[in-house]
Amino acid sequence: MSYAVKEMFLTLQGEGAQAGRRAVFVRFTGCNLWSGREQDRATAICRFCDTDFVGIDGLGGGRFADAAALADAAVAMWQGGEADRFVVLTGGEPMLQVDDALVDALHAAGFFIAIESNGTLPVHPEIDWVCISPKAGSTTVQRRGNELKLVWPQPGSDVEAMEGWDFHHHLIQPLDDANAAANQAAAMALVMDRPRWRLSLQTHKMLGLR
Repeated sequence: MSYAVKEMFLTLQGEGAQAGRRAVFVRFTGCNLWSGREQDRATAICRFCDTDFVGIDGLGGGRFADAAALADAAVAMWQGGEADRFVVLTGGEPMLQVDDALVDALHAAGFFIAIESNGTLPVHPEIDWVCISPKAGSTTVQRRGNELKLVWPQPGSDVEAMEGWDFHHHLIQPLDDANAAANQAAAMALVMDRPRWRLSLQTHKMLGLR
């Protein structure tokens, strides 16, 4: 199987429970909740995405012929020894492309594998760190993992039900849009009211990182 990747880059993980960790980000093209085209945003299930995942023309992106080629590119991007290699598979929706061969190849290359998924597809069972970001209006089938990261506010989200899902961390992340200040206040208010949750901030944006 070949893999279509929008971009691949070395940075610091900017949000969630792994924030601050050096990581190779692999952003796959394609999503099952929005086409990525602005003309389709108003009718999409997920309407607030701020990420370009269309095409393979980003920095480090391309079409990789097989899992070994993608893993080799991630190793080259890491620019260091094998110790503490960390890769984040994201998108779009990475589970549209992630398969046994890729997970095996990344593990063979010494990577600890994290994924950021909308949870509408089952996550590969051998991935080491599972972050699910549910979207209102979709059906979340992956209800267990390491962190649940809910962008807020999202009308229609059943916060109480999500508190019963099997995650180590329940995170609320303010939506970054024209109402950012109000969204931050709403997120903080939710955490103060429901202490099962913790506040997650997009520190990469504060630091000017990718």
